[in-house]
Amino acid sequence: MAVKKFVLKDGLAIAVYKRHSSRSIRLSVTAKGEVKVSLPFWVPYKTGVAFAESRQAWIAAQRQAPIVLAEGQIIGKSHSLHFRVSIKATKPSSRLKAGQIIITHPLSLLYADKSVQALAEKAAIRALRHEAAVVLPPRLQQLATEHGFSYTAVSIKQLTGRWGSCDQHGRIALNLFLMQLPWELIDYVLLHELVHTKHMNHGEDFWAALEAVVPGAKKLRTAIRKHKPVVVS
Repeated sequence: MAVKKFVLKDGLAIAVYKRHSSRSIRLSVTAKGEVKVSLPFWVPYKTGVAFAESRQAWIAAQRQAPIVLAEGQIIGKSHSLHFRVSIKATKPSSRLKAGQIIITHPLSLLYADKSVQALAEKAAIRALRHEAAVVLPPRLQQLATEHGFSYTAVSIKQLTGRWGSCDQHGRIALNLFLMQLPWELIDYVLLHELVHTKHMNHGEDFWAALEAVVPGAKKLRTAIRKHKPVVVS
């Protein structure tokens, strides 16, 4: 994979990636507002830059102000977020307890303060990582056994632009943010990566194999594009 960075006419920095596995131009905006363009290896970098220039309105909409995490927010499948004020606290702190993510902060700070929100996000990611480690590997193995796939290893990672990946050695990485998706989309991603153990690209053979184990795969592919790998989308 090769990457170069460019600056658009409005001053926005973008990163353009060339991937051997890419079959089309893809534009994405990460949770931190970083703009990425993926290209097939043979496509010139200037084509990726021009594509980003043509989609600036979409990019601006995707880079809108971050959503504030709020009291009672549901995180993943088994956690909820709670803010507590303490007269003894001198700085924000966090803990996970019985399915609750508890953020304690001093009276001098509101829950929407940047430092409190940053800690809440870190704690939420910690909870999602724990959920993912407990739930996803067994489910991956169940689906592999059911559909006749095999893989060599599975890991949980915090990815910014992908829901999962599978390398040529059959090692699968799953995004901890999968726990924010509906169950049917979680299974779609897991089966997507399992199919990659037999088809490393996204050619016709890959999509035919995926459709065989996930009827309606194209609709699910469209549905998952409405979600982002973030704490709250």
